[in-house]
Amino acid sequence: MQKFTYKAKTTDGKAVTGIVEASNQDDAIKLLHERRLIIFSLREKLKKTFLPFLLKIKGVSSKEVVDLTRQLATMISSGLTLSRSLSVLQEQSKPGLGKVLNGISQKIEGGATFHGALSAYPQVFSQVYIALVKSGEAAGKLDQILNELADSLENQDAFKRRIKGALIYPMIVVSGMIIVAFIMLVFVIPKLTEMYEEMEAKLPLPTEILIGVSRFMASKWYVILLLVGAAIFTYSRWRQTAWGREITDRLILKVPIIGELITKIVLTQITRTLSMLISAGVPIVEALNIVVAISNNVIFEQSLKMAAKGVEKGLPLTASLERFEEYPPVVIQMISVGEQTGKVGEILGRVANYFEQESEAALKALTTAIEPLMMIVLGVGVGFIIISVITPIYNLTSQF
Repeated sequence: MQKFTYKAKTTDGKAVTGIVEASNQDDAIKLLHERRLIIFSLREKLKKTFLPFLLKIKGVSSKEVVDLTRQLATMISSGLTLSRSLSVLQEQSKPGLGKVLNGISQKIEGGATFHGALSAYPQVFSQVYIALVKSGEAAGKLDQILNELADSLENQDAFKRRIKGALIYPMIVVSGMIIVAFIMLVFVIPKLTEMYEEMEAKLPLPTEILIGVSRFMASKWYVILLLVGAAIFTYSRWRQTAWGREITDRLILKVPIIGELITKIVLTQITRTLSMLISAGVPIVEALNIVVAISNNVIFEQSLKMAAKGVEKGLPLTASLERFEEYPPVVIQMISVGEQTGKVGEILGRVANYFEQESEAALKALTTAIEPLMMIVLGVGVGFIIISVITPIYNLTSQF
């Protein structure tokens, strides 16, 4: 018997959680349905083994998951059984993924469904992945679903790489500015200060400010590190609270340019994932609850949870989302068209493509705006240092 943790609601709307024992996930679902519970989450309870620790050391990259999905779809399409396909892939995989595939194979041989076996490894396979596999198994289209899933994962990875690539240059420039400023203040300026003191030169205000900052950096550097560390620690702990996360997420969305970019990126993830789930036949309420976990912004999480409750009560998705300002009119209008034509999944896919293009355009605009701003800051900083260093020297030479 296996143990499954569940989150559900009673018929009168009361939220309940607990553990149920059953031979497999399907039997667990039947037991909960007999108790008249509406299931929102059901996962096998992980046993205390060294596997999670090994996975953290070895690691299973997103590329490995994409390759696994693609190869599995090809093998199943070619007529191989699921067990045989997993066995072949296990032999070809790296140690981390190989251990996962071995565990999945053992669970399937023990009577578990494929999606039930996958749910034992949430650190490797997301809720979206598991839900799509479950839908593919139910419809008898596992190979087709896996192919579509592999395409989606590849597109998501490419999108993330483009975002990271666009931010590399600004990060390198900012890091270089900080390193150069640190070297100047800690090593170079103190040497010049000694020279000025020996010559008893009269120092202008910019030079005195620079020397004061340099002395503080050289003698109290540990204080700065402690303050920075304390600030980071305090923020991270505050960010973990529901109140702190809500405030920071809301403020981030209000920041000019950056907030707009983050909104478009989140909308890309939400609409693409919803498109996949709905097109695969996942019930819309379940799809909305799954998407909550991947939005990475508490404001969108709250709106999706409330939208799921609205749909559960019989409201259309359009009416459930249009109350929230986070969703632009184009999203509401397109979903409305999808509901009228019965093609919500397809329409959401088009919306995702639109926001992906908008995200890349907003990212280019951001990097274009940052570059001249960094040059201005760099120029002002370098100019201040040059004036502070050269002015005393010029005053000394003018005395002779």
